[in-house]
Amino acid sequence: MAVNKEKTVFVCTNCGQESPKWAGKCPSCGQWNTFVEEVVRKEAPVAKHVAHGIESVRSKPVRLREVTGSEEQRIDMGDDELNRVLGGGLVEGSLTLIGGEPGIGKSTLVLQTVLRLGRLKVLYVSGEESTRQLKLRADRIPHPETDNLLIACETSLEEIFTNIKNTAPDLVIIDSIQTISTGSIDSSPGSIVQVRECSAAILKFAKETGTPVILIGHINKEGSIAGPKVLEHIVDTVLQFEGDQHYMYRILRSIKNRFGSTAELGIYEMRQDGLRQVSNPSELLLSQDYEGMSGVAIAGAIEGIRPFLIEVQALVSTAAYGMPQRSATGFDIRRMNMLLAVLEKRVGFKLGQKDVFLNIAGGLKVNDPAIDLAVISAILSSNMDTEIEPGVCMAGEVGLSGEIRPVNRIEQRIGEAEKLGFKRMLVPKHNLQGLDRKKLGIELVPVRKVEEAFRELFG
Repeated sequence: MAVNKEKTVFVCTNCGQESPKWAGKCPSCGQWNTFVEEVVRKEAPVAKHVAHGIESVRSKPVRLREVTGSEEQRIDMGDDELNRVLGGGLVEGSLTLIGGEPGIGKSTLVLQTVLRLGRLKVLYVSGEESTRQLKLRADRIPHPETDNLLIACETSLEEIFTNIKNTAPDLVIIDSIQTISTGSIDSSPGSIVQVRECSAAILKFAKETGTPVILIGHINKEGSIAGPKVLEHIVDTVLQFEGDQHYMYRILRSIKNRFGSTAELGIYEMRQDGLRQVSNPSELLLSQDYEGMSGVAIAGAIEGIRPFLIEVQALVSTAAYGMPQRSATGFDIRRMNMLLAVLEKRVGFKLGQKDVFLNIAGGLKVNDPAIDLAVISAILSSNMDTEIEPGVCMAGEVGLSGEIRPVNRIEQRIGEAEKLGFKRMLVPKHNLQGLDRKKLGIELVPVRKVEEAFRELFG
């Protein structure tokens, strides 16, 4: 008796290319080790109404000028940081994906937000935690009494839709999408095909009913959201929750947003009673007392569109071993090596036989090139064991020839430094063109080369 074997095909998780056999490199997108095996489903035959060889369609094209444009209806989440990242609030009928490392605080962020939405009926579907675990987590978060938060511990997509039909919620939370599976597909939860099909079904529900859905997703060891890449294409908004578990600060970034800007970010502080919004990150990222300490420089940085001042710390010491060490926390190590080469070649400071350690205080990861000037100033301050005068901050990108290149949005950086009481600020000379310095309450020191900056700082 012949046994019916399931037909399988290998699918690229990055671009969706199908192949009858496994391949190390995808011929379509060029990515390595992205092919996974999937079971081929037999699709039910679809009835087609054909007239004169042309299929009938349910919709017809319309002219662009006939389309009426209106503002999207948004839901106030009661969290200024989250509202900012979403573009003003959660759009009705949207599908939002929040990704992050395990234990970073994704579930805590979502749970504390919905606990304060007393006016909305929320269905929280958890595929990872029991109702008792969620209750213990909610008890740690201060919140008003609410009867509109419903909890369902379920992993079956069909049962989830049944619960939604019975409760008619205003907002649906699914934690996490990798634990949800549908019975129509014979594969384990978290597989490529399960994540793709469940997400597509949830998207269809959100668009047809106008109910917003928030998905919580895991990330893999490469730092990208687990599952097929098509998951990020399906959803309307992708938010990344970042941070170091050993530090208390968390950053919520918008990677994709069909209803707002991707330049926004929210900053939170992790505490025993949940996540606290940080409306003024500069005051928390700066030490209360850094006078008399060498190797510390204050930089005016921009993350997203938010300006804030950060503390750059450096330590330079004689190499204890033959090979000097180079270490950077929160800063690109390759860029630090480039700046060290600029110091040696253009300024004449020999650091080839010394260990150099760099740290961005607070556990932040900063990619803004405008902190280059603060990085080399902190390194030189530690090397000379001379402190930088208190009340001085700086912003400027350092080029390979030792020039200080102009940076973007200099007015916001200056305004943040002035607000925090700094007296002097080193800025690129080209950034002063068209800037009215008379109205500012801070002294701006224009610098064109690295040597000029060092003369202003160390005499």
